[in-house]
Amino acid sequence: MHGTGVPLATPFDDAGEVDESRLREVASWVVDRGVDFVVPSGSNSESELMTLDERARVVATVADEVSVPVLAGTGHPGLVETLEETRRAAEAGADAALVVTPFYFEHSQADLAAYYREVADGSPLPVYLYDVPKMTGTRLEPETVADLADHDNVVGIKDSGGDLVTFQRTRRMTGPDFGTFVGSGSLYAPALDAGADGGITALANAVPDLASEVYERHREGDREGARELCADLIDLNRAITAEYGIPGVKAAMRHRDTPAGQPRSPHRPLGEDAAAEVRALVDEALETWG
Repeated sequence: MHGTGVPLATPFDDAGEVDESRLREVASWVVDRGVDFVVPSGSNSESELMTLDERARVVATVADEVSVPVLAGTGHPGLVETLEETRRAAEAGADAALVVTPFYFEHSQADLAAYYREVADGSPLPVYLYDVPKMTGTRLEPETVADLADHDNVVGIKDSGGDLVTFQRTRRMTGPDFGTFVGSGSLYAPALDAGADGGITALANAVPDLASEVYERHREGDREGARELCADLIDLNRAITAEYGIPGVKAAMRHRDTPAGQPRSPHRPLGEDAAAEVRALVDEALETWG
């Protein structure tokens, strides 16, 4: 995989149920606006608030709807659930599995490496590591990633650590055949400068056209333009990630007439002041670069 991936938001209806019809609309909307692959059942999909059956159904719905590659989030705190979710994702039509580091309990780097080898040995899909220490409390060190890169079924990583130095070390230690994707929209262009194969960012839900343009500008040699665009998206990215999270993502999507649905409890929709801030940031980005 390469380019811009979207950790696809999951529309829930007013009763809190997955709205499959709207999910199809959202998936088509982001693909029509240039994303290169889709990541259902990831963090921005609210996957940790869904059952195994719901996650598998989301992956199947998205895989049926889009023609681009599907990288399904299948990670759980333990091996049994992760392998079961990965098996279901393969049956649903996913092309690869994105497996978050085990969370809740603390684990050493050696234990994490052993776990991922077990996952890769048992997975019917190619495995991408997913490092998001803000959510899991665990960091995959570059040395651990480099060790795992030798496994035939471990093919890449989404690095959402927000540390460009660590990203560069991982990229250098794993080599060009190992897929490296940045998970922070604010670092998209700098990471591409550092050799990233692409990005999987919340921004691609709200402004998939502009997130994709960062990658396209860089690929076509306009690195300065990619950096300028990325810099102009930082405030929007911060609002829909660090500031307001998933409710912010969905507010931005609704402002673009995209049926993002409601966030699932315990998330709550944004208040009007916060929603107005998000709308203004979306408008500013589109007026400047649209």
